Amino acid sequence: MFVSDKLSEDSFSQNITQVKKVLVSRPNHRLGNNLLLTPLITEISEIFPNAEIHIFTKGDLADVVFENYKDVTRLIKLPRKPFKNLIEYFSCWFSILSEKYDISINANRVSSSGKLATKFSRSNYKFYNILNENLELINDYSHNAKNPVYNLRLLVKNKINRSEIIIPKLDIKLREYEIKNGEKLLKSMFRDQKPVISIFTYATGEKCYNKAWWNNLYQKIKVLEKNYNILEILPAENISQIDFAAKSYYSRDIREIASVMFNTKVFIGADSGMMHLAHASNVTTIGLFSVTEPEFYGVYGGDNISIDTKHKDAEYIISTILERI
Repeated sequence: MFVSDKLSEDSFSQNITQVKKVLVSRPNHRLGNNLLLTPLITEISEIFPNAEIHIFTKGDLADVVFENYKDVTRLIKLPRKPFKNLIEYFSCWFSILSEKYDISINANRVSSSGKLATKFSRSNYKFYNILNENLELINDYSHNAKNPVYNLRLLVKNKINRSEIIIPKLDIKLREYEIKNGEKLLKSMFRDQKPVISIFTYATGEKCYNKAWWNNLYQKIKVLEKNYNILEILPAENISQIDFAAKSYYSRDIREIASVMFNTKVFIGADSGMMHLAHASNVTTIGLFSVTEPEFYGVYGGDNISIDTKHKDAEYIISTILERI
């Protein structure tokens, strides 16, 4: 018998120290969506210190993102092309039916497959991450990384009060040797060892600014070259909206890219997996938004800022960069 959304959202009463196994459902293969999950995973580890975490995901990027999350002990990975891998696909769904969990969490409120996974799981408590009218007045409640954290905190407030604790930023948890390797790589790219401004000029679909827009911004950033090196981080597609006018860096190693980002002074880029990776690498990140909503996907914490370029021009972006370098 399936537990109703309303009952499941209101009835958590288990001793938090007795929670041993948590299932988190976010079956999505995109880098950004995996990174947006990291604050929830961090929060679960803080609230349930004795629990191991299983993530119901899709594709292989979760291996990279959660490599250093010690409490994440299992990744249940749906194939990206299920119709070509039907046995593997159904095996993943069967695995969440065969495992017993204390809590099952749908990490994204609009994910149908996440809700189904939560519903089908053998769990004492099923958390569907539905919108809560008691929290809707919080100005950042809609953010995709923060929303499930706010909801989880509300549900366990009778057991532990974390309402005053700042919600964690995205975090890919770079190791010290990775950071040092990123520093070494970055130094090898430039003769003059100046602080580096990193840019990412690509994005998918309508999120991608055209070449004229980027060239206008790049010419203004170039004015800073006396004191700063400029590095364009390239996408997997090896495309540059400034036609490779700046020093460029290409890699398909996500963690290596993050380590290079960490060692730069600031990152500027449109809403994309790379923008979220910059945020997760802990470099100061300036996210550019034109079609997607920063209240759902924006960067946050520290000096990070999301800019709505429908209302702010290149001069504003430059002034924002100057404030942060």
